[in-house]
Amino acid sequence: MTNIQFIKKEVNTSDKNIEATLKLLSEDCTIPFIARYRKDATGNLDEVQIENIAKSKKQYDEICKRKESILKAIEEQNALTPELKQKIETSFDLQEIEDFYLPYKKKKKTKADVARENGLEPLAKIIMSQRNDDIEFLASKYLNDKVINEDDALQGARDIIAEWINENIYVRKALRRMFQRQAEITTKVVKTKKDEEGAQKFSQYFEWSEPLAKAPSHRLLAILRAEAEGFIKFKIEVDKEEAISFIEDTIIKSNNETTQQIELAIKDSYKRLLEPAISNETLQEAKNKADVKAIDVFSENLRQLLLAPPLGEKRILAIDPGYRTGCKVVCLDEKGDLLNNETIYPHAPQNESAMAMKKIRSMVNAYGIEAISIGNGTASRETEFFIKKIAFDKPVQVFVVSEAGASVYSASKIAREEFSSYDVTVRGSVSIGRRLSDPLAELVKIDAKSIGVGQYQHDVDQTKLKEELDNTVIRCVNSVGININTASKSLLSYVSGIGEKMAENIVAYRSENGPFEDRKQLKKVPRLGEKAFQQAAAFIRIRDGKNPLDNSAVHPESYKIVEKMAKDLGIKTNELVANKEKISQIKPENYITEEIGILGLQDILKELEKPGLDPRKSAKVFEFDPNVRTIKDLKQGMILPGIVNNITAFGCFVDVGIKESGLVHISQLKEGFVSDVNEFVKLHQHVQIKVVEVDEARKRIQLTMIL
Repeated sequence: MTNIQFIKKEVNTSDKNIEATLKLLSEDCTIPFIARYRKDATGNLDEVQIENIAKSKKQYDEICKRKESILKAIEEQNALTPELKQKIETSFDLQEIEDFYLPYKKKKKTKADVARENGLEPLAKIIMSQRNDDIEFLASKYLNDKVINEDDALQGARDIIAEWINENIYVRKALRRMFQRQAEITTKVVKTKKDEEGAQKFSQYFEWSEPLAKAPSHRLLAILRAEAEGFIKFKIEVDKEEAISFIEDTIIKSNNETTQQIELAIKDSYKRLLEPAISNETLQEAKNKADVKAIDVFSENLRQLLLAPPLGEKRILAIDPGYRTGCKVVCLDEKGDLLNNETIYPHAPQNESAMAMKKIRSMVNAYGIEAISIGNGTASRETEFFIKKIAFDKPVQVFVVSEAGASVYSASKIAREEFSSYDVTVRGSVSIGRRLSDPLAELVKIDAKSIGVGQYQHDVDQTKLKEELDNTVIRCVNSVGININTASKSLLSYVSGIGEKMAENIVAYRSENGPFEDRKQLKKVPRLGEKAFQQAAAFIRIRDGKNPLDNSAVHPESYKIVEKMAKDLGIKTNELVANKEKISQIKPENYITEEIGILGLQDILKELEKPGLDPRKSAKVFEFDPNVRTIKDLKQGMILPGIVNNITAFGCFVDVGIKESGLVHISQLKEGFVSDVNEFVKLHQHVQIKVVEVDEARKRIQLTMIL
């Protein structure tokens, strides 16, 4: 099987598109670049399809590498027959390949190895031939100083037979199918841990059983976490009698004295070798699927969060609310630079609200504040009410933003580099303000796992999680584009073709030489060569630069085409940009070249109509119910406004303006069946909900969107 054939099983597209994509990837082209600027070559494959091609190619290469290793290992044992070699070479099922290798795999000395050393393999072969009736007499021929009697001889022979059965590829495949289709996962509480702190959140799994194939991903991950924390034990099993009966029907072909020995060997093989191995494989397969589902939910939440509406370049006053330690206040300019910081104490125990109001009014006037950003943690609602009581001299928008991850940022190396002379509380407030101005630019500085979206992120495969989240951040950053003259090192590092080291060089060059005036200047950055320029240039924006195309997604390699379009219309390039009337007169088919086809040209015309357009919507103020400040204010039947602040496989969580978020179970999203929560709600969506149940003791709120 070729790599193209292998990839086609995962990605439904033509051989030509796959070949073109692989060629571009081999030339160190990035996925955002290929998806945006090589559409004609790839047949308009999107970023996800290109990522899947790259992943499938990697998987294919890993399988080939593993096969080479296995073939070499078997050959070194002088055991590689032409038939076995062909089976391994033609298989691309990794489990099957490992099954082929199992008899030759180096392992600790087994019972079967000891029996072979004692000369009992011939006896095992005779029993497996199932043609001899006088087993006792046969066994007596194999007695020696290590095999004392006939029972020892038969036991050793059965140990060898048990290993043969375990290595039987047909038996292993059939049992895998049985476990995949029929396995039950059963849990039991560890009685000594039942009343410990933290146990109650897993109480539904103290005694639980369901088909493994039907267990939702979040439930399996919850069970695995409960087991890891020692609160429960679980097992995965199929009907033992059915499994053993199947093996017997497969192996036993006669009815004589050998039958009983083979039956005993089968039971031993199943209990000691097959069931533990296959159940572990089945669990791992289910865990992998659960990981993929959880990671998909997490990455989609992250995508929506990163692409949340920005307020834009405004002067912002940001507040990290608090009671005893006060509210940390900072003032930021349009670029997010810190202008001033204060601490106010409007709440108990100090209750210095008059002094606090005076300070806020003074800062708003002194620094030309246009919007106020309040973190949604402790004392958030009280701070929001306090701010809204202030009579400002001009309209000031008030926003409540998620502060998830702000503390992680404030203690990070990035924050220390940005604000070395300020403490963590000031840095946290800055983050709260900046994420209102531009969520994407600020959140890329924070480890995605700490942003507060998704579930069980610490329980899934961490390598796969990091890879997927990094890909999500890269897609978001490059879909929006970045202002190279204001972007942080963190944001720049996610730009196509840049990376962390190059981002440092760009920031250093900008500090030494001032703002970039055109994209060509990028080539003057140390170690930024032609390839990096090709991959990065179109994803950066230069506002008010020398060339108007530098503030668009038009790639520099296409500037000459745009110039020709303008010339053909009898106008200058800058007169063509955003001129819908002139752009509508252009026939893209007249400008097709070997390098760029109709799809690329259509993209250029769209970009010329709205150059540098931010795909994100604008931030809007949201008003919570003023009568709801704590969980005690919630009553069954209340209908309230809320904001979706997390999405899981089993429902979504909604912020109704208090510390605790409420759960809308998937069954409560709408009348009828909902298969995917993300098809019905999005992160930060404004919704109306009804309170179904309030459990103050456990801080749990059940909501419904079926009004």
